[in-house]
Amino acid sequence: MSGAALGMEVVVVFFLALFLLHRYGDFRKQQRMVLFGTLLAWYLCFLIVFILPLDVSTTIYNQCKVDHKDHDLGPTLSPPPANHTVANSSVTPTKSDVTSCYKPWSYIPDGILPVFWRVVYWTSQCLTWLLLPFMQSYARSGGFSITGKIKTALIENAIYYGTYLLIFGSLLIYVAVHPELHLSWYELQTIGITAANTWGLFLLVLLMGYGLVEIPRSYWNASRHGHLLIKTYFKASKLMTEKADAEENLEDVMEEVRKVSESIKYNHPLRKYIDTILRKCPLDYQEKMGRNMDDYEDFDDKQNTYPSEKSLVKLHKQVIYAVQRHNRTRVQWQILLQQAIHLEDVAKNETSSTHQFVHSFPSSEPAGWFSRYVYTPSVEWYWECLLKRWFYRLLSVVLTLFSVAVVWSECTFFSTRPVLSLFAVFIQLAERDYNYLYIEMACFITIFFLCTCVYSTVFRIRVFNYYYLASHHQTDAYSLQFSGMLFCRLTPPLCLNFLGLIHMDSAISHQKKEPTAYTSIMGSMQVLYFIANGFYIYYPMLIVILTIATYFSLGTRCLNLLGFQQFMGDNEMTSDLIDEGKELIRREKRKRQRIEDGENRRREWKERYGNPREDFTARNRSSHEMKETSYSDSVASHTRQAKYSRSGSRAERDCIELLQDAEPLDFNADSLADDALDTESTRYSGSSAVLHLSSR
Repeated sequence: MSGAALGMEVVVVFFLALFLLHRYGDFRKQQRMVLFGTLLAWYLCFLIVFILPLDVSTTIYNQCKVDHKDHDLGPTLSPPPANHTVANSSVTPTKSDVTSCYKPWSYIPDGILPVFWRVVYWTSQCLTWLLLPFMQSYARSGGFSITGKIKTALIENAIYYGTYLLIFGSLLIYVAVHPELHLSWYELQTIGITAANTWGLFLLVLLMGYGLVEIPRSYWNASRHGHLLIKTYFKASKLMTEKADAEENLEDVMEEVRKVSESIKYNHPLRKYIDTILRKCPLDYQEKMGRNMDDYEDFDDKQNTYPSEKSLVKLHKQVIYAVQRHNRTRVQWQILLQQAIHLEDVAKNETSSTHQFVHSFPSSEPAGWFSRYVYTPSVEWYWECLLKRWFYRLLSVVLTLFSVAVVWSECTFFSTRPVLSLFAVFIQLAERDYNYLYIEMACFITIFFLCTCVYSTVFRIRVFNYYYLASHHQTDAYSLQFSGMLFCRLTPPLCLNFLGLIHMDSAISHQKKEPTAYTSIMGSMQVLYFIANGFYIYYPMLIVILTIATYFSLGTRCLNLLGFQQFMGDNEMTSDLIDEGKELIRREKRKRQRIEDGENRRREWKERYGNPREDFTARNRSSHEMKETSYSDSVASHTRQAKYSRSGSRAERDCIELLQDAEPLDFNADSLADDALDTESTRYSGSSAVLHLSSR
């Protein structure tokens, strides 16, 4: 099994990263470069998290071998005399004397992990500090050529790269002014790693402090169906406002595109850029603009003023952003509508005496074997109305205990005598018995919980409309690559913080232990003493203040005071938005109900009367064959009859097809009540059209 666990986790983590990228990205529409860069960043970060427990167990085994080797090389005692008798021969050796070091099932041979960590770490750092910022600007650029996009990306990242050089230069000067420190490639490498980890730890504590409180609270609130439904109404009101704003923005941008498209004709040198912009527009707008095109007109440089290439680049960028935002809000509205309808169904079914879950809008697709035999309506009722809330409450309590343990350990992990960090206590207890499976499971659960608190905050955070991770393939290229940058910057300090919690980082615990392969590539943090013994130890204590602020929703209250509408239960504005969202959901349900009733009537009509169009086609085909047969029997005598029969069948066919095209219309009460004048004008125009058709 040597090295098999490493290979297995490498494959599993790859498919996990691919699954998440498929959920948030769009494989069909987004650029391959964007998808590859994001996938590589997520994959490397997840790989570090999954492989680190194997590194811990391998290090403990290596430490065991070192301890036994030192014990064997200790001072040897002279053998007792021949006539010496043992006072008590029945004494048995202790467990520590006979315990031997055996290899864990996931043991990784020497020399593999240091190379592995070095490749993974430096690849992720090159991605986050060099490649991903460049690719981010490249993908967001509105340039029409590769050269133009590269030029724009370099200009946008000039200040970005200059900031890195300033920070690195400051640390370099600090080391240079100290004569006791000798600069070498190793020290320079350590300075770069320390600078990156310091920036990552600063952001890590902020995100972790939010996640430690918000994740348990979110599951507790999920068990309260009434609270969850009210919050969904609030989200529906805000999302509808955003959706309307996105539609208005798209219309404004499309109007500008239309004007530019009409001014630049087919033989203009800039027409190829217009065609590129039009291909990014929605299909309905493309059809409208295509119908209004007069390509036969030539352009005249003397009479018209034409936009520059720079303005077209800006317009191209606006089109990409407007279309992406419009599609995202439209999909999110459908998802939120489905969630609201489901929560309302749960509220209705809670009082059901039949214990059968009934949906307001059953799925039109046929039920699969899982719904027929396993997840039946009765099982669904017990899960949705009874068991789910208690499961979420139990999960919330467990996560709360984990959060308390993390906060306590973050404040006490620097104490080695006595050991106050709870995670260090658990690992040391398992280390005494060399229970490698328990060590790996404890490490994996702990680091997985820490990553969940940090990464979930990254997925939830939203910086206006510039950074937002939306599921169901609605995340833009800029947000995908920005998330990859955050992951690559947060994961290394997160792993170092975890190793400090379990006292496996000698730079913090100051214990003479075998270092892990991961900490060995980080170098000695003593090069920057004030960071190793100051910032890395005392800054994580700030997590106490952040968790308290998150628990009392201080950030939400501050945003609400600044004018950003947040969900506040005791706020008048929140109540108004809840009522508005409830009305929006009710309106959408009525619309969906009318559509479903119309489909049912059409289905009943078809089942009752069949399809007259198909019947007429069959009769027409049979009569045509009979006429062809009679025509072959007597050509001269039936020529005139055949001609009249064909003309009569054509007239009959026209009449029947005209009647077939007039399908029954659904009655729309809302549209009739909202705009009666339009209805009357439509009715009048329709009557005029019928009269005109009959006169012809």
